[in-house]
Amino acid sequence: MTLSLMFEVAMLVSSVCGFLVAAWLLWRARKQGDLQALAGFAIMMAIWCFGHVVLFQGYEQMGIYIILANPLMPTFFLHFAIRFVNSGAAKEIMLDRLLQAIPWFYVVSVAVVLQSWWMGAGDAIGTLDTRSFFIFTDAGTWNLAYTVLIGILAHGVLLFGWYRHSGNKKRSILAMFGVGAWGLLLATSFVFPSFGISWFPYPMLLLPTYLLLLVYAVVRYQILSVNAFANRALLWVAMMLVILCLIAVISVVSGRVGLQALADVPSWQLWLYSLLMLVMSALIYQPLNRLISRVIYPGAVLNETVLEVWSSQLKEAQNWTQLIRVGERLLSSQIRRNVDITLDSVDKAYVDNGQTLALSVFRSESGWRFLLLGWNDASPGMRLTAEVFGSLFSTSCGLLERSLALAVAERKRLDEQHLVELGSLSAAMAHELRNPLNIIAMAAYDSPPETRQHIQTQLKRADRLVSDMLVYSGGLMLQISTTPLRALVKSILAQAQLEGVSCEVNIAESIELEADPQRLQQVFINLIDNAVAFSRNQPDGKLCIEASMNTDCVVINVHNNGPKIDNSLQGEALFQPFMTKRAGGSGLGLAIVRRIVDAHGGHIQHRADTDWPVTFELTLPQHSAHSRLGNPSHDAT
Repeated sequence: MTLSLMFEVAMLVSSVCGFLVAAWLLWRARKQGDLQALAGFAIMMAIWCFGHVVLFQGYEQMGIYIILANPLMPTFFLHFAIRFVNSGAAKEIMLDRLLQAIPWFYVVSVAVVLQSWWMGAGDAIGTLDTRSFFIFTDAGTWNLAYTVLIGILAHGVLLFGWYRHSGNKKRSILAMFGVGAWGLLLATSFVFPSFGISWFPYPMLLLPTYLLLLVYAVVRYQILSVNAFANRALLWVAMMLVILCLIAVISVVSGRVGLQALADVPSWQLWLYSLLMLVMSALIYQPLNRLISRVIYPGAVLNETVLEVWSSQLKEAQNWTQLIRVGERLLSSQIRRNVDITLDSVDKAYVDNGQTLALSVFRSESGWRFLLLGWNDASPGMRLTAEVFGSLFSTSCGLLERSLALAVAERKRLDEQHLVELGSLSAAMAHELRNPLNIIAMAAYDSPPETRQHIQTQLKRADRLVSDMLVYSGGLMLQISTTPLRALVKSILAQAQLEGVSCEVNIAESIELEADPQRLQQVFINLIDNAVAFSRNQPDGKLCIEASMNTDCVVINVHNNGPKIDNSLQGEALFQPFMTKRAGGSGLGLAIVRRIVDAHGGHIQHRADTDWPVTFELTLPQHSAHSRLGNPSHDAT
């Protein structure tokens, strides 16, 4: 193969690569102006390289015209550089003005090309082993100078972007500078003949690599599939370069250093040497592959062992807090960066803060999903690791959710079984206790009045304790009917012993709800009894019951000005059985209230954020689900 043929093949390969890269960029670009401009640069470079092929084939005038269109190449590259840099921290008014002036740069470039054609700025000569090669004439100085100036301006824009940007974009710009130095080295030999230097343009044989490296420098941190392709392509390019270098050394250098016998070696023997180099390349394949993998995919390596460790440790988590803690530890140790994991939320702070990496896992209609936050500046290898971990973590969330649901169902089944057993025991105890209580009451009939009064008070307390135990431990059979709330509360207050505590009722006559009036009466009796017990010792004891409508539910507040509830009793503990500080109380009143409210599908809570020292808030549905189904009674055991 002659050097002229090698040069022609190199230009043809560069042209084909340029068109393919341009098509791929246009497909990927969609509405991205920077990649569209880069695609234009690739097309112009492909046309420029094709001009050399046309020139070699004897169509000198057409080839010269095509090559003289080279000012359009740096113009497209300037357009790309401005769009690529002018974003984020580097966005400047100066760059906006340059972008607005881009159409004029294209107009001037086209004018320079037309002027070069008109004045005959190019010519073709034979040099060394080539059949015909392009040179600039004296009139082409303006064409060459303009092309160089536009190229300098484009790289100046990149330099400004490198100074202003950070992270992956800064590294991409740095990679473009390295590729630019490589392209300058290759293109330098193109102008040698124009200055009378009769050297064969060996560097231009590697021109196909320039465009590929430039595109890779731009998109390597944006498109992960490019890195996977580059990982394989770079390996084989490196191996082919080793073979080409060996052949070049044997073919060219040996004769010039006095090794004429080696220079006269037949071509088949050179191919045999190439075969030996392929064998050598196969031997160094694995070490070279690991080296390139570190360059393309910086970061930790995933394998089956790592995935098995992740899966086993995530499965050991017994609750959500433990799952998050284990997940953060596993992912952070793998990528050697701190990572925060959040559930059912997307924290905007993570999106705005480029220094923090976060994995947000949330529940959607189709299952558990994940979202990477703050990973725009991470390497492709780190993002790939996070995506694999996020998928595994989402699966673990689903498994834990089902496990906790099964545990809750089992606990509920045991609680119901316990209540059934407790109900049976309470019924038997009530029967056995009330018989001796009745005997004591009859025996106390002939006692002195003071003693009889004391015994009767204690008997009432014991009877109420037995009744409360039967209510709490037994089944709740709800008899649903439309209940006017104000009339119900008024009837309870009319029979209650308020013991000097003033009572205010703020309930509209129109408020009605579908509930069991007997059970609802028991709720208000317990709450009013508690309020009176704690407010009657106050100088001005007050009780207030108010209600309001809220969409499809009724919100009832029972206030009193008694002493505030201790912090140790607030929350869920307040509604647990036998939790009381009331003298003579059974400790079952609030527990019974919550059980009745829950049976109605409502909710009760203690609120400490009102103007009253003590407030109990009940939220009950206005329309019972059981009545909507046409079932007036409901077993709420």
